[in-house]
Amino acid sequence: MLETATQLTSVARRLTAERGLNGFTVEEVCEAVDVSRRTFFNYFPTKEDAVLGADPAGELQRFSEAFLSRGSRGWEVVIDDLLEVIIEHFETTGHNHLEHAEFTAAIEREPRLLLRFMGATRERERQAVALVASRENVPDDDPRAEAVVGILTTLLKHAGEQYLDPAGTHDFPTILRNHLAALRVVLAPPASRKARS
Repeated sequence: MLETATQLTSVARRLTAERGLNGFTVEEVCEAVDVSRRTFFNYFPTKEDAVLGADPAGELQRFSEAFLSRGSRGWEVVIDDLLEVIIEHFETTGHNHLEHAEFTAAIEREPRLLLRFMGATRERERQAVALVASRENVPDDDPRAEAVVGILTTLLKHAGEQYLDPAGTHDFPTILRNHLAALRVVLAPPASRKARS
């Protein structure tokens, strides 16, 4: 199932980059992947959704289940749990440089998709805050839940940029873990910093 969705997204992105969203039909995408129109709509409600990629509701459910299954063990491990679930998701979905290049080319051809992508990103961040708050049994507006997601979002952004740099030499999980380790050094209490020097 994931392979079919990935193929549909790849073709939709390529055709969007080449012709724009109005320059191809759902049938052309289906023909390229050798699936029916009905199968396409089982995965994506529109061509725009196919270009943006994976089913957000399904992804969120899998992500939530993996995160919640670890159970609450205190705030000091929340970011570690989130990071490890993100890495597991990254490794099972097989994201790579080519996918990013296809997505970037599609966005450049159809800038309006960027607004949808940004809106979806904000919604995922809101959902992540609610998920953390739920697991830690605090209100959705708890500053700790917001801080954890804000920090992780920043780490993901910088790790992603480094991973996608053609001169980069590390895989995404390594980069992300290194960024978190660096953050911990910076945020360590002064006595801990002296001991590590």
